[in-house]
Amino acid sequence: MTDDARPSPDALLREAQREGRGTLKIFLGAAPGVGKTYEMLLEGAEKLQAGADLVIGIVETHGRRETEALVSPLPVIPRKSIDYKGQTLTEMDLDAVLERHPQIVLVDELAHTNAPGSRHPKRWQDIEELLAAGIDVMTTVNIQHVESLNDVVGSFTHVRVRETVPDKVFENAEIELIDLPPEDLIKRLDAGKIYVPDQARA
Repeated sequence: MTDDARPSPDALLREAQREGRGTLKIFLGAAPGVGKTYEMLLEGAEKLQAGADLVIGIVETHGRRETEALVSPLPVIPRKSIDYKGQTLTEMDLDAVLERHPQIVLVDELAHTNAPGSRHPKRWQDIEELLAAGIDVMTTVNIQHVESLNDVVGSFTHVRVRETVPDKVFENAEIELIDLPPEDLIKRLDAGKIYVPDQARA
């Protein structure tokens, strides 16, 4: 083997670090409501039917009947309740998913901030722990939550999101872009398929 054909030490180190890790697939939405979660659930159902050991770690349906219908046939890890200032909040039960150790777990809303008292402040950090444990993860995020694109997207939407995901999370991930024509997106909004009526008015 010539020196040119030999892998670099850095490449070998990266490969060794990846061995044993789970794989990450991100359904990247061009805007809220384009169907990221829907697509993730469809693919999850296909993998389950093909014999994969798959569970839902957490999926936010936001009251959408179509999304709820896709969730119902899939196995779900019950959420963990966290008491905070007199309120009961629910989050993905990271320890229960790790103990169950499925082949694939669906974890919605990559940019989500966890409730105080959770092991990690951010959901993307939960996902990092799942990947390190050798579990494949499928997740969703909108493009404005990508840290390096936050300012760019905010400059033309005039909406700045506070929850961002570091670019490093996207390294070595499979990314599927989910988009819709603006006319279809407006129809989905008017039909209550993106937000329930109170959220839509806001």
